[in-house]
Amino acid sequence: MFSRRYFIAAAAAGLAAPSIASAQAFKIDPIFQPQNVRIKAAVQPGQILILPRAHFLYHVTTPGVARRYGVGVGKAGLEFTGTANIAVKKEWPTWRPTDEMIEREPDAYKKFIDNDYVEPGGPSNPLGARALYLFQNGRDTYFRIHGTTAPRSIGRSVSNGCIRMLNEHVKELYERVPIGTVVTVL
Repeated sequence: MFSRRYFIAAAAAGLAAPSIASAQAFKIDPIFQPQNVRIKAAVQPGQILILPRAHFLYHVTTPGVARRYGVGVGKAGLEFTGTANIAVKKEWPTWRPTDEMIEREPDAYKKFIDNDYVEPGGPSNPLGARALYLFQNGRDTYFRIHGTTAPRSIGRSVSNGCIRMLNEHVKELYERVPIGTVVTVL
């Protein structure tokens, strides 16, 4: 005989199952999966080229060939453009929104208001598994190439300016690029 507690727990689990299954069943569009593609030979091996409007990051591996990844990019008006260098690389980085992010969206970032709280690295951190910090002329731009806790953002323009990648993809890129890598965002 089933108890009332068992019945309620089973019903709750049944209601939760579709959302859990749909989150686990998320599949990225195959076009955004990493793949080797041809690229203009003028882009030097080792460089990273990002085309935000197309939602692609290209890591040039040899003359005329690049490893292409799908990315999520900044919302209109928040995107980074120009050339920078990767000056810092971190595994499971900590994170704190910029003052501008807090000012734009105080409700989203209320736990960071009037304190020095920093989100510890880990699976729930918005920077995901890895972060590549972009610097210009020795100064932090506060823009990053990083993992994400929101895989559905790949192929979309929704971030506060950073370049988002799936965690498994940013881990691969992280291993391929050294400090000093040139990054150009068009």
